[in-house]
Amino acid sequence: MTKTNRINAVHRIDLPRIVQVGESILDKLCDICDELGFIRALIVTGETTYKVAGSTAQELLLDSGTHTDCIFVKDATMDTVERVKTKVKKDDVDVVLGIGGGRNIDVAKLAASETSRFFISVPTVASHDGIASSLASVKGMGRPYTARASSPIAVVMDSKIIAESPYRYTASGCGDIICKATEVRDWWLAHKENDDYYGGYAGSLSLMSSEHVMKSADLIKERTQEGIRTVLEALVSLGVAMSIAGSSRPSSGSAHLFSHALDMIAEKPALHGEQCGVGGIMMAKLHGLKWKEIKGSLGIIGAPTTAEELGIDADTIIKALTMAQSIRPERYTILSKIKLDEKKAKELAESTEVI
Repeated sequence: MTKTNRINAVHRIDLPRIVQVGESILDKLCDICDELGFIRALIVTGETTYKVAGSTAQELLLDSGTHTDCIFVKDATMDTVERVKTKVKKDDVDVVLGIGGGRNIDVAKLAASETSRFFISVPTVASHDGIASSLASVKGMGRPYTARASSPIAVVMDSKIIAESPYRYTASGCGDIICKATEVRDWWLAHKENDDYYGGYAGSLSLMSSEHVMKSADLIKERTQEGIRTVLEALVSLGVAMSIAGSSRPSSGSAHLFSHALDMIAEKPALHGEQCGVGGIMMAKLHGLKWKEIKGSLGIIGAPTTAEELGIDADTIIKALTMAQSIRPERYTILSKIKLDEKKAKELAESTEVI
């Protein structure tokens, strides 16, 4: 297929219809369900996040006349998705609400998509960029990366709840956002050298999110409402960028491949965004970008910038660098061009002081 044909191909863009951001706004779920005509709802959450937000959301919805049940999940696997799908069909719900972190949201998102139900995203942490995207990361699909699901019909982000969540999750989300500087550059490189489609608008939106978070590093570290809102709005923007592009390319490149490799081989992987942030430092150097600025911003925010801070040994970092591109060989990145053997990987990690 030629580049022109790829650009002119029919592409459907699904975006959230409603996005609510603010303090103490879980009651907005009632207005959304009323506006969209949802009568029966299912909340997908965990035991901890039920206490944080799920129970309040359920009470509010029940009081407003929306029949609402709840199902608890402990992992993001296809078995769990199937269990949720069974509940969705049995109760004949109109909408599935994912309340919590990435695990709960991804399971709810995929279960809703595969049962043709609407999905509402209600994050209680800001740990990664899946809050408003149409992609889900669930184990058991035969691949270590994301699968297409459905975009949320609505996203409700209570900044007070997220500001009070363990700060590590917010810092992780910042790592995932900031590394977009390298992921978009990977996408452009794939267009330039591999004739892949590149969407300038989606790429610019992703880069802008990275730049805003880097500029707001001090505010984020201080946990101000302005800083938290910057992170949340950036995560929503990234979801929109992926929907516009029709793939995860505005958000996922070499830094993400490095993170996926760590997930496969590390004895105890760190959080996804933490690994992407550290990967972004090293990939920025390979791209000739200002990697020290990326590392400095991550440091101010309090996100890991070294293997030691990730809790992962140097040998594992080196091995992940050498195997990263093999995780998804069809996705052209800087690692497709600069092939890292053990020696080059060690030199890269040492030169950026990751190890």
